[in-house]
Amino acid sequence: KLTSTDVAGTVALRPSNIFKGMISNFGVQSLWRGSSAMIGAVPIQNALLMSGYGAGKRWSDSSDELSEGSKNNVLLGVFVGGCTGGVLQSFVMSPVELIKVSQQVVGKSVTSATASVARGLFSPTGAWRGLGATLLRDGIPHGVWFVSYESAKTKMTTFRENSHGEKSLTQDEIAIPMLSGALAATVAWLVGYPFDLIKTRIQAGSGNGIVGTARDLVNESGGQVIRGLYKGFTLKLYRSIPASAIGFLAYETAAKALT
Repeated sequence: KLTSTDVAGTVALRPSNIFKGMISNFGVQSLWRGSSAMIGAVPIQNALLMSGYGAGKRWSDSSDELSEGSKNNVLLGVFVGGCTGGVLQSFVMSPVELIKVSQQVVGKSVTSATASVARGLFSPTGAWRGLGATLLRDGIPHGVWFVSYESAKTKMTTFRENSHGEKSLTQDEIAIPMLSGALAATVAWLVGYPFDLIKTRIQAGSGNGIVGTARDLVNESGGQVIRGLYKGFTLKLYRSIPASAIGFLAYETAAKALT
C-alpha cells in the first residue's frame, strides 16, 4: 500500500529514482498498478475525442470555399469539437481514474476499487469525486489540443508544399501528424496539467476542493505557483507526447483509408 507519506516523498525525486524506489519497495508489477481499469476505458475515451475532432472538421468543411474566414472556421470547429468530446469523455474517465487512483494510492485491488466506485455512482462524493477538476482538465484543454494540432499540421504542410525537398509523400504522411501531435500534446498539457494534479489529489482523498487543493499545492512548494501546480509535469509529457503523436498518426491513416 502507498501511504500519503510515500506519495509525498516521491515529489522531489527524479523520475529514475521514483522508478527505482517503486520497484525496490513494491516490485516491478507496481509500475502497472491501476492499468487494468484504464485499458478498457482509453479506447472509449479516444473514440469520443476523435469523434469530436472529426465532427468539427466536417462542420468546417461544409463552409463555403476556403478563405481567411473559413480557415478560422476550421480552428473554431475543431476547438468546439475537442471541448465537446473532452467534456463527454470526462464522465467516462472520472470514475475510471478514481478506480486507478484507489489502486495506486490506497492499494485496493481492481475488484475492490471497482465495487467501491460502483456503489457510489449516485453520490457526488462517491464515483464522481474529482469530476469538477476532470471537466476543467478535459474540456478547454482538449479544444486547445486539437487547435494546436490543426495549426501545426497546416503550417507544416504549407511549408512542405512551398519547399523543394526530396522527402516522399509517405514520409510526410507519417512525420507531419506525429510532429504536430507531439507539439499539440505539449501545448494542451501546459493548459490542463494543474487540473490533472488537483484531480488526482482530490481522488486520493487529500484534496480540499479545487481552489483549496490548488492553494495547498502552492503552499507546499513555498508559495511558488508554477512549481506547485506543475509537479510531475515532465513525467506527464513522457507519456502524453508519444501517445498523442501515435494517436493522430493512427487517426489520419484510418481517415484516409476510409475515404
